Amino acid sequence: MNETMAKAAKKVIRRKAGTAAAKPAAKKPSSPSFIARTAKEITATFSDSIGLTAKVAAALAKENVNILAGTGYSASGMRRKAIFTLIVDDLVKAEKALDRIGADEIQDSSIIMVETANKVGALEKISRIISDAGIMIYYFYSTTSSGKTATCVFKTADDKKAIKVLHEA
Repeated sequence: MNETMAKAAKKVIRRKAGTAAAKPAAKKPSSPSFIARTAKEITATFSDSIGLTAKVAAALAKENVNILAGTGYSASGMRRKAIFTLIVDDLVKAEKALDRIGADEIQDSSIIMVETANKVGALEKISRIISDAGIMIYYFYSTTSSGKTATCVFKTADDKKAIKVLHEA
C-alpha cells in the first residue's frame, strides 16, 4: 500500500472509530399516532322544513350547547324527514332543546372519536385495526379541525372492543 493510500485509510478508520464510539440514542417508545375515546352522539328526527338547520342550531346555542361534530340531512321525498346526528358538550341540555323545538324522536348512542394526524392513509390505518379485530363498522364521518389534525367518528358493532384494540395498536 502506498503512502497516500495509507493516510486515506487512517482517516477512514478514525472517522469510523469516532462515529462508532457515539452510540445511537435509544429509541423512545413511539407515541400513538391517534387518540381514541368513547363519546355519545344524539340522533334527532324532525319533519323537514326550510330553515330547520338554523332552528336546530339556534335551539342548541340558546342553551349554550356547543356542537363538537355533526351531520344533518334530509330524507325527503315520501317521508319528508330530516335527521341530525350531533356530538355535543352537554347531552342533557341538547336533548331538552331538541325536544322543545319538536323533534319527533331523539336517541343517543355510544360512538368512538379518534383524533389523528391529517395525513394520507390515517383513516385506512384506523379502520384496518378495527376490521382486523373482526369488528363491523356501521358508519363513520370525519373532518379536519385545524388542517393538522382530523377527528373521525365511528359507530361499530362493539365500541368497547374497538377502543381496546385501538389503544393496544
